[in-house]
Amino acid sequence: MNKLEGKIAVITGGSSGIGLATAKRFVAEGAYVFVTGRRQHELDTAVSEIGNNVTEVQGDVSNLVDLDRLYSIVKQQKGHIDILFANAGLGEVATLGQISEAHFDKTFGVNVKGLLFTVQKAVPLFKDGGGSIILNSSIAASKGVEGFSVYSASKAAVRSFARTWTVDLRHRKIRVNAVSPGPIDTQALSDLMKNEEQSRQLKKDLVSSVPLRRMGTPDEVAKVVTFLASDESSYVTGIELFVDGGAAQI
Repeated sequence: MNKLEGKIAVITGGSSGIGLATAKRFVAEGAYVFVTGRRQHELDTAVSEIGNNVTEVQGDVSNLVDLDRLYSIVKQQKGHIDILFANAGLGEVATLGQISEAHFDKTFGVNVKGLLFTVQKAVPLFKDGGGSIILNSSIAASKGVEGFSVYSASKAAVRSFARTWTVDLRHRKIRVNAVSPGPIDTQALSDLMKNEEQSRQLKKDLVSSVPLRRMGTPDEVAKVVTFLASDESSYVTGIELFVDGGAAQI
């Protein structure tokens, strides 16, 4: 039997990268998946790649009206949620001295506010007696990365949420865990830099800090998220599971 047979899952930021790879994994393991994304064209393309057992809902997690619309559609179509992967997030370079209020508000608006309300508004749709919530954090929460102080702080908040919500939701037997990817080869990572040469240099620098001496793939993260979503991790809650090739471990 597939690991997620008959499960209903919601994945935010599911139109590319780790979110899209996870949606494909979930569907392959028997789940029905609702995916969100801000850009309709990318979302349409992602859904065509996923193929079946998927519903797309365009929206921005930092917009609470969009979140309400998402969960209204989920409730109307399926009635409940078994798995939530709060994956939507963003990061931009800004060294201390260059950080603007707009940069702070944008980063925390998606990575902290958006994730918080993604989870809070989903909780009433979970059945008592079980469920899995996975939060996408980052090794940046544990390391000092030049130019990423706001992003790193936002991801440290995500790690803290996993601990607190594990306690908040224990009586309903809903597990909460965080996954913290290291350098993953996604378009979002490439987009951090102004041009292709800078992007290549960034990836080279990142790989130099990874014991496995390579970038990770979105599917390698998706495999771990699938484990945390499934009954194979039934006695796992409150953890931060690094998928980083050892980058934050040495």
